[in-house]
Amino acid sequence: MTHPTEVPEPGPRDAETTHMAAAGDTDVVGIAPDPALAEGILADGPAADIFDAGTEQRAQEIIARYPVARSALLPMLHLVQSVQGYVSQEGIAFCARRLDLSDAEVSAVATFYTMYKRRPCGEHLVSVCTNTLCAALGGDEIYRKLQTHLGSAEKPLGHEETAGTPGEPGSITLEHAECLAACDLGPVLQVNYEYFDNQTPEKAVALVDALQAGKKPGPTRGAPLSDFKGAELQLAGFFPEDEATYRADVDGPSQAVETLRGAQLAADRGWTAPGAQDVPLPELEKK
Repeated sequence: MTHPTEVPEPGPRDAETTHMAAAGDTDVVGIAPDPALAEGILADGPAADIFDAGTEQRAQEIIARYPVARSALLPMLHLVQSVQGYVSQEGIAFCARRLDLSDAEVSAVATFYTMYKRRPCGEHLVSVCTNTLCAALGGDEIYRKLQTHLGSAEKPLGHEETAGTPGEPGSITLEHAECLAACDLGPVLQVNYEYFDNQTPEKAVALVDALQAGKKPGPTRGAPLSDFKGAELQLAGFFPEDEATYRADVDGPSQAVETLRGAQLAADRGWTAPGAQDVPLPELEKK
């Protein structure tokens, strides 16, 4: 255990360079290692608005769903990702200006939820469940296999890193997920939040190979596969107006035999849950 000293003492290795706060007359750009990049340090203007009129219209439609504008933040962030493939600083500013929030308030939300990505994603987002049950059933092995398959043995692909150029066809962003809520079908992974159940390392490799080749294999359950930006647009609440197209985009099996097994056993054996009873609430002590 170390104890602080009142006066800093020199350590075993002296720093090669020391830094201090710049005085008021310091030429910050002039002393920067790369003055061209440093030009933006002193800029104090709003982030550029890079979103087109269609995105603006969709943003207004989202805001109109809620009695208080700030309540629209979560779908607004999904809308930003449907355009850029991640939440950029421009996306933060876009949401803040339209919801009367500060950039800091929007950033606090965008960095809290893992579904909002702060780096550009690939055409597809592959999420491997590595929580307890899936890990015990092989989720960790699947994740490690995809790391080396999409990267290399010497340099495995890391969490939220992308194989290929982000946004380009065939590019894949890999992440490990803490829980995908499908313990009865583990190990599982998702592609753009659609389920692929009962996975093995071999199945997972074949799946990402198909994605890189431009194919869209059918999920085990859920809607037909989209790309990441398309899934984000749906999460923002936008779907095709044509009924046939809408159904083709969203309809798919949402249940599995394993999931319904308990309910089926109960029905076969005549089991029923006890009825709920009205129990009076305890009286609170008056203050």
